[in-house]
Amino acid sequence: MNQSLPLPAAVLLALVLAPVSIIARSEPIAGWPAYGATPGGTHFSRASQITPENVHRLEKAWEHRSGDIREADISEERFVTQSSLQVTPILVGERLYYCSPFNTVFALDARSGEEIWRYDPGVDSESEQFLPNCRGVSSWTSGNPGRCEHRIIVGTLDARLVALDAQTGTPCKEFGKDGEVDTSQWLSEHHPREHGITSPPAILGDRVITGSMVLDNLRTDSPGGVVKAYNVRSGKLEWAWNPIPPGVPDRNPDGTWLSGTTNVWSIISVDAERDMVFLPTGNTQPDYFGGHRNGLDYYSSSVVALRGSTGEVVWHYQLVHHDLWDYDTPAQPTLVDLEIEGERVPAVVQVTKMGMTFALHRETGRPLWPVEERPVPQADAVPEETLAATQPFPTHIPYTIQSALSEDDAWGLMIWDELACRDKLAALRNEGIYTPPSLDGSILYPSFGGGNNWGSPAINPDTGVMVVASNRFPGYSRLVPRSDCEESDQPQIGTPYCVEWGVVLSPLGVPCTAPPWGTLDAIDIVAGKLLWSVPLGTSRDMAPFPFWWIRGLPGFAAPMMTASGLVFSGISNEHAFRAFDLSTGEELWKARLPTAANALPMTYQLEEGGRQYVVVAAGGHWSGGSPPGDYLIAFALPEDGG
Repeated sequence: MNQSLPLPAAVLLALVLAPVSIIARSEPIAGWPAYGATPGGTHFSRASQITPENVHRLEKAWEHRSGDIREADISEERFVTQSSLQVTPILVGERLYYCSPFNTVFALDARSGEEIWRYDPGVDSESEQFLPNCRGVSSWTSGNPGRCEHRIIVGTLDARLVALDAQTGTPCKEFGKDGEVDTSQWLSEHHPREHGITSPPAILGDRVITGSMVLDNLRTDSPGGVVKAYNVRSGKLEWAWNPIPPGVPDRNPDGTWLSGTTNVWSIISVDAERDMVFLPTGNTQPDYFGGHRNGLDYYSSSVVALRGSTGEVVWHYQLVHHDLWDYDTPAQPTLVDLEIEGERVPAVVQVTKMGMTFALHRETGRPLWPVEERPVPQADAVPEETLAATQPFPTHIPYTIQSALSEDDAWGLMIWDELACRDKLAALRNEGIYTPPSLDGSILYPSFGGGNNWGSPAINPDTGVMVVASNRFPGYSRLVPRSDCEESDQPQIGTPYCVEWGVVLSPLGVPCTAPPWGTLDAIDIVAGKLLWSVPLGTSRDMAPFPFWWIRGLPGFAAPMMTASGLVFSGISNEHAFRAFDLSTGEELWKARLPTAANALPMTYQLEEGGRQYVVVAAGGHWSGGSPPGDYLIAFALPEDGG
């Protein structure tokens, strides 16, 4: 029997339940609230509507174009590199938020891709900023209604933090000065292009935490790589950490931050439960000579854990001692719990340019499996240099790059091309990984581009399976005495040497080792087992016909993983976006793009029974010759259900 409530009780019940239902409808069933899906960057989504069985039916659902593109202009008078759209949008409620290479911020309707608002912070798009990009924005909310109670935070190429009201896109005036904070305050004197922000800041409670990009190889007294935490409401600086050795003053005599310290240019992770911040540190300037450092690289090429409320160091673990190879820590530390011998262990998984993966205990920094300190090459370093006698080698998790390389590995498109490569490799110093830079020139393998680069891994938190992209091309470095330096060399001012560096290429312009030059690799972390490795991309968009057959091209970006057993990846400089079967590495789907997708894809589903969208930015990258683009493209199954 139906029984009606008295009117006052019915009205009261409606008032109580209505806000709950509204909130429930606004929360996606599978979201992407931070750059890496989670504050610890797992790149993993619970979305499961798209499966290995139906992924072949994916079609373009919508496209958004920012109009924010810069073509390269490199001449004797100018050195202006092309823009690169490396962004990953975030989803908050039913809106996507993302930034262009020159930091224009957009809010889009997550169903249609229609633009709701845009905000241009006024970055000079004609400046000589090297490789302008913005990898993402961050979201903070108080949980209360009202203006600026939900804020979108973006770091800019000219080193500002900007806070915007998420509803309207207007600046939150109470944040710093008119909605902006200048993060370069109290840095030593520098050219604007030497210092900026390219990665999304981290959010921990009411703090915005950011590192910075510091241009490599210019000089020993480049601006310090200070990590800073600001109050998200006021913009007030709450703490700052300059990576200096214990007992060394963190300021220059004039009161500015000590120069030349290592920076944090990549993505920061946070653990709110433990009040911890995890930093992937860069290399102390410059990259290829360290005779002047005198211990200044104490925190270089490391994972550093700070207390989020104070900025104090909790622990640090150095992955490369006295780094002379540009083997800085490039990727976001991935926070995941691993089941080891029946116990769930809070871990930090860190991939590296060396193709090595370190797994550390999140609370102590202790390796979860043995790491061996092994002797490394010492011969032929320049006399002013002091080398580390050993380097750390993890023993459990397989390497994605086997670093033994010899002239017998020479490869070319033609016999004469291969012979030229053999001569090039034979002429370079090569005693394996960590061969020191030399006057004759030394092999860098893995190269300065990796191994693994800023494209952090995707990790399934339920199984501990990791998928990561690896570059496999040889590089080299050659130190040049200061009196013989040429304009094309990297100056390394403040040292006795400039440096010539690059990729070891054949006369026909291909890497001097056999393909694949880029792979997607799946590893069971706990079992310590390589599950599969597949070439990533083809040479279709990098070489003339008939040389489209080469499989496995280098690139920069990251894979994304779903609970249904799919891996999505652009990464390669081929103009394509792909889906792979997580269990086998088999390619299941491919879509042509206007240019290369050198960005981490993301995915979301707003409501039960609604469409799951997969979104990727196609913006090109200077390193592979793919043209700049401004395309944000969403794919979904057909609306008839797929």
